[in-house]
Amino acid sequence: MRLGLVSDTHGELENLREAANRLRDEWRVDAVAHLGDDCEDAEVLREYSSWKVLQVPGVFCEHYRDPTVTNRVVEGFAGWHVLLSHTRKPHQNDLPGDPDPEAMGARREVDVVAYGHSHIPEIDIAANGVLWINPGHLKSQDKKGHAPSFAVLEFGPEVVVARLVDLQSGVVIETRQVARKD
Repeated sequence: MRLGLVSDTHGELENLREAANRLRDEWRVDAVAHLGDDCEDAEVLREYSSWKVLQVPGVFCEHYRDPTVTNRVVEGFAGWHVLLSHTRKPHQNDLPGDPDPEAMGARREVDVVAYGHSHIPEIDIAANGVLWINPGHLKSQDKKGHAPSFAVLEFGPEVVVARLVDLQSGVVIETRQVARKD
């Protein structure tokens, strides 16, 4: 089971389509999650019928303040629990009752926390074995100096492998894996 992750598209639909093509053709993902900022851009992902599309809004998106829209989602993939969030920690724009990603990770309520917001691609494994992953952004120009990127999570029975991928070259820029903790 493979999950593609994209975040912070900010209306750059050409880059999102390039990421979607790579996720479909090179990575053959089963699902794609858009982790916010311009969550409406996720409509591009629905043009591809080969996968399930998940999305959460960015903290400055008008949908984030709508109590009928879920800001953070926990999904299961091959027995692994993944929190999809725009932020790694609580945000001032959270609604009452929005789950706290840091607390969920600390309590091991999830195995993976996938988030965006910072535009900085990174993979981190906490001391308790929770995998934290930010796919970066898909902007052509970004003030933080990181090239556009996306991520792929591959879920096996005992191990999840996380990869960060450079959008333009398709080169994997970082790979980490974590074993299931019982």
